[in-house]
Amino acid sequence: MAESSMSTDSEANIPDYEYVGVNSKPFHVGSFRDEWLKRLEPSDYSYRGEDDDDTFNAHFANDMGISEETMNELKAVCSPDSLLCHPEDQQPDPDVVPPDATLRTLIQRKKKQDYKASKRIKKNRHDRYADELDRLIVVGKPESEDDMIPEGEIILSINVYYPAIIEKFIHIRPHMTLLMTGSHSLADLRDGICCVSDLQVCGEFSNTPDMVPDFISKDHFKSAFFFFEGVFYRDMRFPECRDISMTIIEWAKTRNFPTFSQADMEHTKFADLTVKVGFPYLYCHQGDCEHLIIITDIRIKHSIVRQDRAAHR
Repeated sequence: MAESSMSTDSEANIPDYEYVGVNSKPFHVGSFRDEWLKRLEPSDYSYRGEDDDDTFNAHFANDMGISEETMNELKAVCSPDSLLCHPEDQQPDPDVVPPDATLRTLIQRKKKQDYKASKRIKKNRHDRYADELDRLIVVGKPESEDDMIPEGEIILSINVYYPAIIEKFIHIRPHMTLLMTGSHSLADLRDGICCVSDLQVCGEFSNTPDMVPDFISKDHFKSAFFFFEGVFYRDMRFPECRDISMTIIEWAKTRNFPTFSQADMEHTKFADLTVKVGFPYLYCHQGDCEHLIIITDIRIKHSIVRQDRAAHR
């Protein structure tokens, strides 16, 4: 089974730009995590021995060189309760700006909302990608210790794009954004991707339109592969799976392309990969349904991020 190469040079495992503002040079994900852990103190990424509020406030006041009275004043002025603009017994709607808002940010947001409503402006590029920022990053501890993400784990943000079957750029946008850990396999990523091609119903149901089908396309056509840095990671978990990457490999051999290798996605973890951040890779399923896959961020798991493993996939 082919494996991604792992460099012994520590500098090679620290991401650097290949094209500034576009994508990084290839690096080994697991080695990148190890380089971080060498440089960080355990307290920098630990979330098991966190300070309580009083201890945190005392440390903060000491680091900033301020008195306890000043610290209490800052807590009162900067408290989220001072930002409320609705009655305490009323549940706020974050999408609705009250007409009598006094905060300047809300006043400007209200003007923009009214202007867009009057002009019927479509979503711009910022709005289209805004859902990538909508993440549940508040601390959430799982009920069982077995479901907790280990300390020092890495989190990958992965954009999955709509199938490239149209030319207009306005429609080529992320279909979904997934958060995966370094211990997740590529098969976990494949199972987390939802595509309308997988939901198609095979067969003739004109005479019985209300009958629930026994299976959908994903149940019948299970073959798929990812392509990362010259390696085809194929899905071979089921007897029905076929190696649909062989057609491309054989075609490439006849045209003097570099030699491609293969591996099984169910046996490959993200920590095993050599990838470029910001570079488009390929996910192919249902024979010819192709999606761009872009890893937009890789970071060390921190206490402010949800600690439940089920929230990352």
